Amino acid sequence: MALKSHLLLLIISYLVATAFHDVAAAMGGRKEARVGRWEPIKDPKDPKVHEIGQFAVSEHNKEAKVSLKYESVVKGETQVVSGTNYRLRIAAEDGGVSGNYKAVVWYKPWEKFRQLTSFKRV
Repeated sequence: MALKSHLLLLIISYLVATAFHDVAAAMGGRKEARVGRWEPIKDPKDPKVHEIGQFAVSEHNKEAKVSLKYESVVKGETQVVSGTNYRLRIAAEDGGVSGNYKAVVWYKPWEKFRQLTSFKRV
């Protein structure tokens, strides 16, 4: 009986703590990266984001045998997975004409791993 009471108290404590955490986050409190959720990139000019954008264009050029010229990351989002997915809107030049492209790059820095998973004109 004592074990059931202890387990019930533990479950109630967890639910209350979770509710307070969600309320705090909704009110602008501490935010943590949540697995699976896409979060906006605050600064698309950040050097790491710039590097991922350049990688995406370079890999696309190799795979599609084209020669786009990277210009910038316009905006983007990240998603925590086993590593980080970067979903970027990239400005690139194709034969003198600028265009926007949507790229997704899977990045695992501890393994020095980057993979372009999609790239298309938007």
